[in-house]
Amino acid sequence: MPSAVTPQRRSRETSSDEEGTESSATASSAAKRARLNLNGDAAPTSSDLALLNGYGSVGDDLLQEDVLRSRGTKAKHQPGSIVRVKLANFVTYTSVEFLPGPSLNMVIGPNGTGKSTLVCAICLGLGWGPQHLGRAKDVSEFVKHGEQEAHIEIELAGDPKRHRRNPVIKCNIKRENNKSTFSVDGKPSNKKAVIELCKSFTIQIDNLCQFLPQDKVVEFAAMTPVELLRSTQRAVAPQEMLDMHDELKEHRKQQKEVEVKVQGDQSALESLENWQRTHADDVQRMRDREVIKQRVRNLETARPFPKYREARDAHTTAKTKKKQANDELEALKRDVEPSLEAVNAKQVYQQEVETATSARRKAVHDAEKAADSIDRKLKTLHDRKGELEAESEAEKNGGKESRKEVARLEQNIARLKKQIEEQPPDLDISGYNEQIREKQRGLDDASRRVQDLKRKQEDLGYRGKDKNQRVQQARQDLANLESQAGQQEAKLKASSIDTFRAWDWIKQHQDEFEQHVYGPPIVECSITDLRYVDQIETLFQRGQMLTITCQTKNDFKKLGNILHDQLHLAEINMQHMNGTLDSFPPPVDRDQLGRFGLTGWALDYISGPEPVMAMLCANVRLNSTGVGDRDTSAEHFDLLQNGPIENWVTKRSSYKITRRREYGPSAMSTNVRDVRKAQIWTNQPVDMTAKRDLQENIEGWNSELVELKKELDQIQAEIEQIRDTFRDNQEEIKRLQAVKAGKQKALAEIKALPVKLSDQEERLAAAQRSIADMRHRLQIIADKQDAVTHERAQAAIDYSLAVESLQTRHAELYEAEIALIEADSDLAYLIEKNTSVKDLLQAKRTEVDQCATELGHCREVATGLWRQIQQIMVDWSEELQTFVEDLPQNQTSGELEAEVESERARLDLTHEGNDRGVIQQFEAREQKIQKLRGDLEGLREELTEAEERIAGVRERWEPELDRLVGMISRSFGENMKEIGCAGEVGVAKEEDFEDWSIKILVKFRESEPLTPLDSHRQSGGERAVSTIFYLMSLQSLTRSPFRVVDEINQGMDPRNERLVHRRMVGIACGSDSPTTAVNQTLTSFDSVTVTGDDYARVGGGSQYFLITPKLLPSLTYARGMRVLCIASGEHMPEKADKVDFGRCVDLARGLRGATTVAVR
Repeated sequence: MPSAVTPQRRSRETSSDEEGTESSATASSAAKRARLNLNGDAAPTSSDLALLNGYGSVGDDLLQEDVLRSRGTKAKHQPGSIVRVKLANFVTYTSVEFLPGPSLNMVIGPNGTGKSTLVCAICLGLGWGPQHLGRAKDVSEFVKHGEQEAHIEIELAGDPKRHRRNPVIKCNIKRENNKSTFSVDGKPSNKKAVIELCKSFTIQIDNLCQFLPQDKVVEFAAMTPVELLRSTQRAVAPQEMLDMHDELKEHRKQQKEVEVKVQGDQSALESLENWQRTHADDVQRMRDREVIKQRVRNLETARPFPKYREARDAHTTAKTKKKQANDELEALKRDVEPSLEAVNAKQVYQQEVETATSARRKAVHDAEKAADSIDRKLKTLHDRKGELEAESEAEKNGGKESRKEVARLEQNIARLKKQIEEQPPDLDISGYNEQIREKQRGLDDASRRVQDLKRKQEDLGYRGKDKNQRVQQARQDLANLESQAGQQEAKLKASSIDTFRAWDWIKQHQDEFEQHVYGPPIVECSITDLRYVDQIETLFQRGQMLTITCQTKNDFKKLGNILHDQLHLAEINMQHMNGTLDSFPPPVDRDQLGRFGLTGWALDYISGPEPVMAMLCANVRLNSTGVGDRDTSAEHFDLLQNGPIENWVTKRSSYKITRRREYGPSAMSTNVRDVRKAQIWTNQPVDMTAKRDLQENIEGWNSELVELKKELDQIQAEIEQIRDTFRDNQEEIKRLQAVKAGKQKALAEIKALPVKLSDQEERLAAAQRSIADMRHRLQIIADKQDAVTHERAQAAIDYSLAVESLQTRHAELYEAEIALIEADSDLAYLIEKNTSVKDLLQAKRTEVDQCATELGHCREVATGLWRQIQQIMVDWSEELQTFVEDLPQNQTSGELEAEVESERARLDLTHEGNDRGVIQQFEAREQKIQKLRGDLEGLREELTEAEERIAGVRERWEPELDRLVGMISRSFGENMKEIGCAGEVGVAKEEDFEDWSIKILVKFRESEPLTPLDSHRQSGGERAVSTIFYLMSLQSLTRSPFRVVDEINQGMDPRNERLVHRRMVGIACGSDSPTTAVNQTLTSFDSVTVTGDDYARVGGGSQYFLITPKLLPSLTYARGMRVLCIASGEHMPEKADKVDFGRCVDLARGLRGATTVAVR
């Protein structure tokens, strides 16, 4: 039976070795309402205890001290289990510390007290995110309302092999930046390291089989069998099994891809082979047609061969005919030879004379040519003489310059020799370099200092700008405070910050609307007579005071979108009003108000823009509400009740008459309210406190600006001083570099003197050689001049002789031309006498010429055909060569043409189409078929390898999975059997490993068979029982140090809940027959550690957290259990140690009621 003691903070050693002797959690400063008893105080009475649990009183024998007394146990926290949880400003808790036991921890308390907050703290404190809770999205939402920072501290049981003491993880959550920071054993850490530490204890917060918060219960119930298999493996199997499952999925995926490829390639292969078989005959016919076409092409190509043979025969015939004609011409010449001898002799003489004349004419031409050549030579020699004279003069001038260069070089050489004999100056380069580096370091330091000062200047500038803006804004606020409009806007800002921001935006963007948009009546309207300000302001509701008026629907829609969607303002009242005041007439004339005891209408005492006033008439009914300066008398009240005026306001009261005309003229009610003091349209003096605050802020900010100005001036002065020093250092560096460069240059020049001397000497020798060469060239030019002079003299003699020879040749030509004229005359006379003989010879010569022409034509035809044959023979194939050689030797070109026409006729009888394309496609398909066959062979080998890989992994994974699921099934069956039901767990094995799943079969009635667990066959309570038993079945195989189940018993009927509770106690506490405390009811006491003399064995299972808002009476308890009750309320003490829960237990004993455990 449970017992309770006063909670005390225990050491970590005690918490690791002993449990069940103290409270699990205490809390202070709770923000929840206190729960009072029937007497009105916080302590329950004897009668209240029965009412609290709803079952009445129980027997005296159930509260024996020996049963309630706590007994020690040797149970220890397993490594990774939770020893302690401490929270501050977390969700509902101001301060709390939980001390869970190593076995079953039942967390109970009314809804809203913070049970699930413990679950949230465990999740967030161990490094996991809020997405695993199903509640808020941001960690900042777990900070208690009104606080800026929350603290979580979790102590885990350490592994003696790895830890000298229990690890303590601290998590701080800040609302401002939505961040979490972590530390482990007081040392700063990070989220990743904390999660790695938890994983080293096999803590899996993201596994619903281990950590099932309240808002994830539905998600767990909706988990598919496939997802349940993976979560089960994560919970009870080593990582290697998950890896093998993933590997099988990947192998199966690859296998399916290969199978798809095999099917596709096989289908394509069959399609191609069918096409080939179907079109084979057509392709063969096309190939035959192609053979005929090729024969036609060969015959056409062979046409020149028979034509050449015919042309060659024609050439032989023409050659024979020409020979015969020549023979006949020669015979005719012999017959007429005596008659022509005289003509021939004269003709020979004439030809000889003509030859001589031509020879003499040529001799004259040659003589003229020779004379012209000698004349040109004389001119050339004259020009050559002038060129030689110019060359000689140029050489002489060049010699003068060379002699000057020699003199100059000799002087330079003497000077360089003298400089070499002098001692070179000393030069300390390293000293100069060190001075320059020292100055450069000073420049670098100055640059860095200037940069730092400039950054400081920028920072001060930003701060000064900010201060200036604040001063300007404060001055504006001060001016507004002192002006009527400013005061009204200040009141608007105090009434609604959203409306104030909206009105401020409207004033800056009035030009963007179709018509003027008016602000709230607070700023747009004023009271014309302050005597009635209280009465007028009483008529307004807060929303009416803040209503913004738009004159067009477009402006109304546009402004609404801007204020809500862009500016994100929530508290905004707007109204579209396009009417005028004429639309709102008063119910009676103003002159008649006196008889009702009224002085005017409310509209008479308030002024503003007409659209705003029309809006107020529509909403506040200013046009029909009367105003009086005295209280309403009984007489006036009767008149008003029976008159047309339904609303009026006097100095102290506001009246509203409601008439129900459907119930008759006398059915009316009057609502009377007190007139409240005006707050908006008052002519109150300036708020001096606000004014003084603004003035003090302005003075303070101005003082800060002065200080900032001084600091900026100091910084600027320091920058200028640094810049002056910087410039001085730069000048010094330039001076040192110039001195160094000058000395280096002088030293370099001295070192270069031997080289310069050698160069000058070489140049001197070259100049001297140049003078000698010049003298030699002058001698050569003089020799050339002598030769040209001699040649000119010889040319003059030759020219004289050539002129004389030309004269002689002209005389000889004249004699020959006269003799030629005489011979031509004699020959013409003889030819005239032998004309008939000449005609006969000419006819025969013509015949010979015709035969020669015919022979030439035959030769040309045969030659052209032979060239064609040679061109064919250059490129012909072996097939064409064989074809031509097989042709008949005596075949004529006509016979060949006839054969071509015959083959073309055969071609026309065959099918016509794209033969070449069809055949090429046929052959290409054949190649593709061969490729597909090779690819299929490779894919089948790849498929075999994939099957072998799957079989290899499956042989290791499937038996182990079957073994684990078999163990789960046996445990699940035993659990179900304990409550009179049946169940088993198996693996649904599909072809794809992606679809393997956990199959849970249950039956809750003797008459029904085992059916799959789903939402269609079982009730919610039955599914809850099956779920909790499945989770408990993982206990013996679990690798998790603790499990959390939040409100899993909701929806169970009392019988199932009782059976499930008893089974859970037996599994979690390691006892199948724990002590039963009949009718032991828990209410609101601190902590109960249940013990029993018949506690079966020490140790038990892993740590359990069962969260529930209520417990049934007469539940089963065992030693090692710990019940954590959440107590909260506004009357909780500031310090938890002031709560004496032991006294509560004593009170319970005395009242013979149920033990109440209160834990906050």
